[in-house]
Amino acid sequence: MSARSVRGLVRRHYYLHKSSWPRVLDLIYWPVMNLFLWGFLAVYLERMGPRLPQVVPMLLGALLLWDVLFRSQLGVALSFLEEVWSRNLVNLFVSPITLFEFVSAQLIVAILRTAVAVGTMAVLASLLYHFNFFSLGLPLLGFFANLMIMGWSIGLFVSGLILRFGQGAENLAWAIIFLFQPISAVFYPVAALPGWLQPISWATPAANVFEGMREVIAHGRFDSGLFLRALWLNLIYLAAGAGAFLLMFRQARRDGLLLQIGE
Repeated sequence: MSARSVRGLVRRHYYLHKSSWPRVLDLIYWPVMNLFLWGFLAVYLERMGPRLPQVVPMLLGALLLWDVLFRSQLGVALSFLEEVWSRNLVNLFVSPITLFEFVSAQLIVAILRTAVAVGTMAVLASLLYHFNFFSLGLPLLGFFANLMIMGWSIGLFVSGLILRFGQGAENLAWAIIFLFQPISAVFYPVAALPGWLQPISWATPAANVFEGMREVIAHGRFDSGLFLRALWLNLIYLAAGAGAFLLMFRQARRDGLLLQIGE
């Protein structure tokens, strides 16, 4: 693996964003709009009475962590789509750059995009709603890492689908993550779901992360069991996502789809 190649690919995306204000705006605009919407809703619910004293940190914490998952998945998929839209995919894969280097650069770009979006939200949450996202302490690193890995897994899977089925599948880059939202226990506990749906929910790394977040906020206790379960599930998700991407990449190269995508 060549660090120089990976650094060059990451730098390309830096200059792409530097010269395009719509791309930079996209990093910040939607997270900020979500923060205003859910933040004001959280404040309103808290004012309803003392029975909901922790609704603001619960909802804002869930919102910020959900954006980690969403942005990490979208960061991987959009990094791939940028190459498709600029018709640069074939050029990359006839160069000495390996598939592993290409994927590594995608993951790094996803981390940077997520850091910008979530960092902006965290600052505004502190200024507007007096919620310190970083008060979660060291558990926050575990939550962040698990959600990033799950996002990478889904992003790689979506990239593979775009390779296999062309640009007609690119809307999945925005849509597929929301299939997980209802069962990820983002804004409510797993116990609130129907009994038959709860095992499916527990099979997602995200549900374990959000349950762990609520445990930290409500009781000040980090549940290592939830963290380890999320980690093991993520190893399965990442292996499945990377394996699906590799399989569909090989099929696309075999069938000549790399030459057609982006046309």
